[in-house]
Amino acid sequence: MNDAMKTMWPAAGGTARRRWAGAFCALVLVVLAGAPSPAAARSAPESFADLAEKLLPAVVNISTTHIVEGEDQRDLGMPQFPPGSPFEDLFKEFFDRQHKNGAPVKRKTRSLGSGFIIDAKGLIVTNNHVIDDATEIVVSFQNGRDLPAKLIGRDPKTDVALLKVEPKEPLPFVSFGDSDKARVGDWVLAIGNPFGLGGTVTAGIVSARGRDINAGPYDDFIQTDASINRGNSGGPMFNMDGQVIGVNSMIFSPSGGSVGIGFAIPAKTVQSVIKDIESFGHARRGWLGVTIQHVTDDIAESLGMDHAMGALVQDVQPDSPAAKAGLQEGDVIVAFDGKPVDEMRRLPRIVAETPINKSSSVEFIRGGKHMTRKVQVGEMKDEVKVTSAKPQPDGKAAAPGHEVRALGLSVAAITPALREKFDLPDDVKGVVVTAVEANSQAAEKGVQPGVVIEAVTQRPVNTPEDLSAGVKAAKKSGRQSVLLQVRLGDRKRFLALKIDPAKD
Repeated sequence: MNDAMKTMWPAAGGTARRRWAGAFCALVLVVLAGAPSPAAARSAPESFADLAEKLLPAVVNISTTHIVEGEDQRDLGMPQFPPGSPFEDLFKEFFDRQHKNGAPVKRKTRSLGSGFIIDAKGLIVTNNHVIDDATEIVVSFQNGRDLPAKLIGRDPKTDVALLKVEPKEPLPFVSFGDSDKARVGDWVLAIGNPFGLGGTVTAGIVSARGRDINAGPYDDFIQTDASINRGNSGGPMFNMDGQVIGVNSMIFSPSGGSVGIGFAIPAKTVQSVIKDIESFGHARRGWLGVTIQHVTDDIAESLGMDHAMGALVQDVQPDSPAAKAGLQEGDVIVAFDGKPVDEMRRLPRIVAETPINKSSSVEFIRGGKHMTRKVQVGEMKDEVKVTSAKPQPDGKAAAPGHEVRALGLSVAAITPALREKFDLPDDVKGVVVTAVEANSQAAEKGVQPGVVIEAVTQRPVNTPEDLSAGVKAAKKSGRQSVLLQVRLGDRKRFLALKIDPAKD
């Protein structure tokens, strides 16, 4: 007992001491209760039963029908019998009749998935891959009713689809929550139709945020360890307030079953796509009009950047928002609309989510200087495929050229003969690679005869001497790498090559 406590302790008999002790303890508890404490995560509930009971009626099973053509009996599911079996001849005769006149046999197949109702009038959200190429869509409800569904719209890039049924009475539905507030470690509930078993509830936590699994250009998945299996696709992921914060879409599994790694599309993304589908019939996305690539450590060093970050502009499309704003090939975009671009794949997501026609700021690095421009975001149209010229198959020298030993390659000015040999468009300028040293870094990074070098350290290359001068200037300034802008057919990219200090 310290001196302060002795001062408060009454000099009285046992009963009085006990009363004072009780009062003192109560006072301490009051003080502690009023003291600030770190934010505490919500503890695990004793049961998810009440929440599941409330949410299950709004989760549906989705059955789709597809027409499959098969050229071979095995494609059509013909049973396999032992050689010489009488059934073998019977089934073979049947399938042969189906194949008469060379026409392929068609059959119907069914697949199962999940979805959830978002309004009482019958709007249902699911995954695009659940209903893709379906000729018939049927929605089954928890009470056993089935209703045909109509596809309102879909977005393959985010794997979201919106369906509509026509109920005779209002349907139970669920609401979206703020997926941005979901934290790693938060409890979540997943409901769906795994393996066609019907409404199944699983619980887990948010395992990670912002997962990029190369499923599409706008990957931003929520990862969870709540059991998600085949058939759960399109089902909702709920927070503990019963709000949808994600749409279960994919699993990582060598066996096809749950191993505790599932991925859900964030509700923020789903809501944006659904809003566009309802208003325009398709998803609308912001468009900048640039082709970009990763900024590697070598590229960052060659540009004099402290560390690798941002998105390197490979190409700027004519008359695009980027072209009108003055962006150029070789610019490194580090922020857009006030949001940092710490790595390349962030930029397409940020631009896509930016309202069309909004005037946004784009921050970039050019020639070692930070610059900012205003750009009016356009609307993304269908992507145009590009073609590539055919490279030399053996990688051997196509013609004698000017040796750039520090990079391990030889180049030559573009002549009519070389333009014809490598199928180079008339408007292509630069120097063409004629030979690459075996085991050089240039060879390791895919440089081969026929590749055109258009710029070095963001300066145009018109002659072989321009390339050599650029390499010498980078070497003199203490750079270990040099940045090349290269082209093969219609494809452009930037490439950082190490400078061999022992070679000129």
